[in-house]
Amino acid sequence: MTKSTCDLCDQYESLVQVAAPLFRNFGGRAAFCGEIVTLSCPEDNSRVREQAALPGRGKVLVVDGLGLVRRSLLGDQLAAMAVANGWEGMVIHGAVRDVPALRGLDLGVLALAAIPLRTEKKGLGEQGRPVSFAGVTFTPGQYVYADENGLIVAPHVLA
Repeated sequence: MTKSTCDLCDQYESLVQVAAPLFRNFGGRAAFCGEIVTLSCPEDNSRVREQAALPGRGKVLVVDGLGLVRRSLLGDQLAAMAVANGWEGMVIHGAVRDVPALRGLDLGVLALAAIPLRTEKKGLGEQGRPVSFAGVTFTPGQYVYADENGLIVAPHVLA
């Protein structure tokens, strides 16, 4: 990412959605951006595993866990799989675990909290539909930009 979210907001203020500052950075990348891929899967990361196993170059996985933080939706193994498959980052509206390992991976990871309890694996969840949280709507095919200043969503790539 060559421009900060501040610069992008200054240049494209009428175009971007700005997320409420709810997220903590858990990943090894402080800044990341990419095309949005969505999942909705509260307390079940089965679909996160499926997506992490797919090619993700230029993409950011946005996971709506409904803001629940009782179980983690991402840990070191799935994050390492995402790195191996080229994902730029993940935005988790829920919790993660294995925080020291996540910090060591070349992956942007924004989430609400950390918790040591692993997820349930029931194969539940939906993918590919718009999800809304933090005051913005994440629509597949649109773009997310994140850095230490915050997170924004744009309808297309910003120069």
